[in-house]
Amino acid sequence: MNNRTIAITGGAGFIGSHVVRLFVKKYPHYNIINVDKLTYAGNLENLKDIENEPNYSFVKLDICDYEAVYELFKSRGVDGVIHLAAETHVDRSIKDPFTFARTNVMGTLSLLQAARRYWDETPAPQGVRRLFYHISTDEVYGALEITDPLGIEPPFTTKASSGKHHLAYGSKFFTEELKYQPHSPYSAAKASSDHFVRSYHDTYGLPVIVTNCSNNYGPYQFPEKLIPLFINNIRHRKKLPVYGRGENVRDWLYVEDHARAIDTIFHKGEIAQTYNIGGFNEWKNIDIIKVLIETVDALLGREPGEDMNLITYVTDRAGHDLRYAIDSSKLQRELGWEPSLQFEEGIEKTVKWYLENQDWLDNVTSGEYQNYYESMYKDR
Repeated sequence: MNNRTIAITGGAGFIGSHVVRLFVKKYPHYNIINVDKLTYAGNLENLKDIENEPNYSFVKLDICDYEAVYELFKSRGVDGVIHLAAETHVDRSIKDPFTFARTNVMGTLSLLQAARRYWDETPAPQGVRRLFYHISTDEVYGALEITDPLGIEPPFTTKASSGKHHLAYGSKFFTEELKYQPHSPYSAAKASSDHFVRSYHDTYGLPVIVTNCSNNYGPYQFPEKLIPLFINNIRHRKKLPVYGRGENVRDWLYVEDHARAIDTIFHKGEIAQTYNIGGFNEWKNIDIIKVLIETVDALLGREPGEDMNLITYVTDRAGHDLRYAIDSSKLQRELGWEPSLQFEEGIEKTVKWYLENQDWLDNVTSGEYQNYYESMYKDR
């Protein structure tokens, strides 16, 4: 395969770091540029194992700075973009919608315009397919109802290779053809960025692909998110705040499976197409929390269910969608991707990682990593 230069935005974040690592290790003939502003959720500690690889480099950059983004394209000859940089936490978006609009909408627009301008000015290297690959969320589709037609108890996982959904909580799923119905400032900002990406293909002919993915879990996730937050709280026997009655349903995907999907779509996906990425794996929040308690207690040698009393129900948040469920059969059918891990295996690997990497978790929780990297890059 030809040499090429790929900019991965948000590459110091949770999903981005897994994508960067996969591409650096799998494609030594690619030049991989990790582009990240290093906000609270960006941590270069996530990539210590590959930071000295010859085909990896890091650029500290705000994607909203259009001139700096264009200069990056021009100076480094960027011919591929995998765009993950985004503000993603719904609670934060409710408190500060302007930051979400700036990063998710204007930052995406800055990247699109820089790519269009540079690629229009410069012929593509022979044999290289230029691509702007935009990673989005299933939350843009709104919410689904819970009907529980089978009346079964968790776990609900089925192997993706069956090609059929388990119908654990309903018969409807998010497909690529659904209209957008975002319900939070976060999902509204992501929906807007999706529209801009598609408009650049329709208006300017920019080669784009959009994917919408379900909830991810795994190592290196910032501990404001449910799974790492609750693992840490259980370990330290802190309260586990559950919105409402914990009845909200989410489809969960192990982060390394998402990275593999991104790799597959980047190389094989059809230009101007949308692909949904999901885990075929729906869980109510309260059920996943109970699994976390059981798993942490078992690994720490505590009595089974000893920490169930940590569960505390709190007032539900505004705009809390009831159910998300992704239909990723198009991706499976057309490109041959499917999840490699069942949830029970993935969650045990995840819990073990956080328990064995308490220093990383403590460092992120305290914010000390930000002070270190801010001092390192403040003059660059």
